[in-house]
Amino acid sequence: MEGEHAGLLREAIACEGEAQRALLAGDIDRAAEGFSEAVRLYRHSWESAPPGSYGRLIGMLKAAVLSGGDPGPAAAFARSQLGDEGSSPPSWYALAIVALIAGDDALAGRAAAAMRQGPPPFERAAEAAAALAAGDAAALQRALEAIVGDFEGRQEHLTSVPIADTALMFQRLAERRGMRPVLRSPLLPA
Repeated sequence: MEGEHAGLLREAIACEGEAQRALLAGDIDRAAEGFSEAVRLYRHSWESAPPGSYGRLIGMLKAAVLSGGDPGPAAAFARSQLGDEGSSPPSWYALAIVALIAGDDALAGRAAAAMRQGPPPFERAAEAAAALAAGDAAALQRALEAIVGDFEGRQEHLTSVPIADTALMFQRLAERRGMRPVLRSPLLPA
């Protein structure tokens, strides 16, 4: 079973990388297809992975938002797996994304507070999640700029594609709420 979930995770990451390349190249249709396939692969990887493999749910949710389709089904599945309480910063991160998709700002704020116990990238994502939950456009802009700055300073990216996908995910979630953060970076689509 270990080989199966690890293989599915590698496939999901590779598929997400191809979708990211397409997105950066402006091929929205190919990007949407790739992100949708990554959602499927991350979910199957989660289903066969050991307990606590929350990065797979985060990857699934991020891909669902970036696909441009309805992230609701992915969020509903993740919520069914997570419940209402996290057990670690990664589980709270997944729950924050779920809550933001569902419009549950109280849960998103609680999840963001718990995410702050994680490493610095989680703290930056927590700032974005909390700002979105509070409807604070200025705080969201600052948080997204910090996330982009972090990605611009990285030597390695999970998918090997230099893209600030976390900032892009939060930007898309903000747009669903009528907020329009403006981000410019070579690590984001034009």
